[in-house]
Amino acid sequence: MKIDWSRFKNYGLWVSLFSLIGILLNAFGVNFVPEEYTQITNAILAVLIAAGIISNPTTEAKGYLDDKKDEEEKQ
Repeated sequence: MKIDWSRFKNYGLWVSLFSLIGILLNAFGVNFVPEEYTQITNAILAVLIAAGIISNPTTEAKGYLDDKKDEEEKQ
């Protein structure tokens, strides 16, 4: 299995990893935000995690588009 190291240059990946750390800390009882904001914080962190996981930094397309998939559909 060959690892594509260029994926680690993606900001979305790092945002999702740090967001995951925040959710895990909260799950284990480390409160870094006031109790009133816990649900809002968890929702925001979950969206950031999803956005970082969905992105594909190895394509030419901007955002979350996948030009490799488009090329396969044209063939």
